[in-house]
Amino acid sequence: MSENKLPSWNETSTKKSITDFVDKITKEGSPDFIPEEDRIAVFDNDGTLWTEQPFQIQIIYCLDRIKELGEKDPELVKSQPLKAFYEQDWKTVSEMTKKDIYEFVVTVLDGKTPDDFKKLVVNWFDKAVHPQFKQSYYKCYYQPQIELLRYLEDNGFKNFIVSGGGIDFMKAVCTNIYGIPDHRIIGSSFKTKVEYNGNIPVLVRLPELNSFNDKDEKVNNIHLHIGKKPVFAFGNSDGDLAMIRYTLSKDNGIAFILHHDDDGREVAYDREFKLSPLIEGLEVAVKEGINIVSMKNDWKRVFEDFKN
Repeated sequence: MSENKLPSWNETSTKKSITDFVDKITKEGSPDFIPEEDRIAVFDNDGTLWTEQPFQIQIIYCLDRIKELGEKDPELVKSQPLKAFYEQDWKTVSEMTKKDIYEFVVTVLDGKTPDDFKKLVVNWFDKAVHPQFKQSYYKCYYQPQIELLRYLEDNGFKNFIVSGGGIDFMKAVCTNIYGIPDHRIIGSSFKTKVEYNGNIPVLVRLPELNSFNDKDEKVNNIHLHIGKKPVFAFGNSDGDLAMIRYTLSKDNGIAFILHHDDDGREVAYDREFKLSPLIEGLEVAVKEGINIVSMKNDWKRVFEDFKN
């Protein structure tokens, strides 16, 4: 019975659509049966698996990081866009696109090597506290989604993160948070080059965007890194629509969009969030067979340790 599955989900038609789908595609002999090797599930990260308010967590990391760098080297923050972030000039920041931010800010703030960057990110996560929820960013994941990941795994799925967030940023912490191995994390990437320490090749990060994993690029990277169409997709913004439509083009594919409509337990937003708006997704959901998940109505609780 579905009541024994996904305990942080309310007994709504949304939960039933998930459990009914899993039941039918895992039943051998069923015309809808999907072999385990084809049970691929893809999840966006920011706003889908963990909170993205008031900004994506990686952006908040950059805000803190630039304070440190600006204090050490004032010349670094005299020109845009770093100047706007350092001075918290939100009017200027609000005029930037999501891609602008990742291309012009994150690249500048990276550590020299992937290992250097990972240490910076982990050190920050170990100390940082979310300004609204007053808890560690390690705890800012959505408990219903953690349950969904485990439920799918228990039914033979391989879960992948396919996010616009930086791949190295996510790999630094997301395996520990979600239990998804590094090789199943796909995100925006930056170019690297190989330098040698004696005869040992060392990867060095370059301040140049390689792949901005948003919209159509998610489909390209799913093909490149996974090699087959997913049958289950979960996102929360128009940046996920291409991935969702790609999944629905597969026989028996199913897809979900998380609607942030709960201003009591999290933050209510959709169209007005410029960095990752949800506009078209709401308009086409019914027509295209996309399931809209109401945070307010479909989830019993949002975060694990909160009374919500």
